[in-house]
Amino acid sequence: MKKIKITQIKSGIDRPERQKKTLAALGLRKLNASKEVDATPQILGMIQKVTHLVKVEEVQ
Repeated sequence: MKKIKITQIKSGIDRPERQKKTLAALGLRKLNASKEVDATPQILGMIQKVTHLVKVEEVQ
């Protein structure tokens, strides 16, 4: 399974509660925090909801 690296580039402050919870579910708690996860359909769906707050890179 492919791995992706998710980095939070914008703050969750002043965002809807749903987006804040999505960031927390992805494991992102602070600005510039990174997390490597498997690219499952569930994770990709969560990333799509907060795409304006995160940067996504593919890991080799």
